[in-house]
Amino acid sequence: MGTVRRFEDLECWQEARKLVGLIYSFTQKKGFKSDFELISQIRRSAVSGMANIAEGFHRNSNKDFMKFLDYSRASIAETVSHCYVALDQKYITEPEMHQAKEQAELVWKKINNFITYLNKKAN
Repeated sequence: MGTVRRFEDLECWQEARKLVGLIYSFTQKKGFKSDFELISQIRRSAVSGMANIAEGFHRNSNKDFMKFLDYSRASIAETVSHCYVALDQKYITEPEMHQAKEQAELVWKKINNFITYLNKKAN
């Protein structure tokens, strides 16, 4: 792994940012626009997933960083759960749901790989 100087250099943060963009595009759709509570929840969970990576990066230890990476994984799971609500309410389509799940899985994979890297570095 190359030298990472900023949280923006982290692949997991970059992929989480893509998920946020996807969620924002979904929530701007006509049918979705009227469900203000779900819009707020799904956007906050997606943004939290991205923000926890950035916040953890600026913690004083890898142990703290890994804790925030774990929070990020949980927020991404919450986002996917909210997507199921959106699907059930027909705010998003099956292909859009698939797209959200694929992006979420990519974020989880990148975070898990990064946690593994940090654990090896600590030992």
